[in-house]
Amino acid sequence: MAHQPVRLRPRRRERLARALSAATAVIAAVAVVTGCSSKSSGAAASSASASGSSAAASFPVTVTPANGRITVKSRPQRIVSLSPTATEDLYAVGAGKQVVAVDSNSDHPAGAPVTGLSGLTPNIEAIVKYDPDLVVASQDSGGLVAGLRKLGVPVLIEPAAATVDDAYTQIEQIGRATGHAAQAARTVAGMKSAIASTVKQAGNDHANLSYYWELGANPYYSATSSTFVGQMASLFGLKNIADKADKASDGGYPQLAQEYIVSAQPQLIFLSDNEPSDGGQTPAIVAARPGWSGIPAVKNKEIIGLDDDVASRWGPRLPQLVAQIAQAVEKASGR
Repeated sequence: MAHQPVRLRPRRRERLARALSAATAVIAAVAVVTGCSSKSSGAAASSASASGSSAAASFPVTVTPANGRITVKSRPQRIVSLSPTATEDLYAVGAGKQVVAVDSNSDHPAGAPVTGLSGLTPNIEAIVKYDPDLVVASQDSGGLVAGLRKLGVPVLIEPAAATVDDAYTQIEQIGRATGHAAQAARTVAGMKSAIASTVKQAGNDHANLSYYWELGANPYYSATSSTFVGQMASLFGLKNIADKADKASDGGYPQLAQEYIVSAQPQLIFLSDNEPSDGGQTPAIVAARPGWSGIPAVKNKEIIGLDDDVASRWGPRLPQLVAQIAQAVEKASGR
């Protein structure tokens, strides 16, 4: 992301850095998702699968991640993932059996070969011990790309997605680079279909519902509509109370005064700081905060404890995040 909050716990800081990114195309993202009918998604999947099958069967393959054009000469057999989202992408496209090591924060899916490797402070010597023929990471830290290039190991840098399209593109790139283009196309088509269906059911006209998205407490950090998670809420037309408090220097992640949150009177509160390592906030803790009892979200028990990992990643479980938001929207709107 372009900017990250200060004074956050190390693990939370790492999660925000790899999972949240400022976005500039909220309207475009909404159009992409809500405009996908089941029929069009099916047609796209069919077309992509046909071309994907051909691409998956032949190497070398050239893809263009954030670090430029990368050519993978042959189907990789020993993949190292230094990004939790990339790990989920790899397994979703069917490359799980090719993965020999993942970073210490890759906790999904169960059974992934978790190691002590780090994507933020990569140790090239430690990575090379796994004899990788492909490495996927969310950022080029510590000379990762240059160091592995000298050893002939291709690296894909797949940073925090700024838009929904970015997330889909990364999955497709990883699918092509690993020899699973067809399954990657099916994964993306399934995500689009699930999200479009969820939005259609809950509706996208809820401008009457305001919300506060909590990234951290004491101090309170939030995410505006310009961020990736803000886009997810915008799919339903929700009003973000953090938008008015954002400054250019915040990068979409302003620190909010407690008084500001209380006076904004949000009708929904989404918590992405539930886990102990992220702050351990719960609906009960929020409701007990001094002065918060008068907030509509508190009075009406509309405090939603999100799955922290799902809320901070941009991979194949994105439809789950959208579904959680939709459930809260439907409950609050009385549907």
